[in-house]
Amino acid sequence: MTYRVNDWGSGFTAEVTITNRSSSPINGWTLQWTFGGNQRITNHWNSTITQSGQQVTASNAAWNGTIGANGGTASFGFQGSYSGANPLPTAFTLNGTACTAG
Repeated sequence: MTYRVNDWGSGFTAEVTITNRSSSPINGWTLQWTFGGNQRITNHWNSTITQSGQQVTASNAAWNGTIGANGGTASFGFQGSYSGANPLPTAFTLNGTACTAG
């Protein structure tokens, strides 16, 4: 999984790509993480996103729910705002299982 940020001081965009490294496809995905600051998501695309405080849940859109086996990917993005610091999330779960960000 990659989490790339374009930060301009009080706002940012993030592009997230989930890579399936298993030998079985993923049929429906939910990615969760916790922000380390006061980031607020203001817009998103290619996913459904909910946020409660610092906790964020992103789920597949109707057209990108299947991630093919052996390196298949699904991507989504969002725009956010913040004040102070914008630390990157450090822990992610995909369908309830911890995954690594690179």
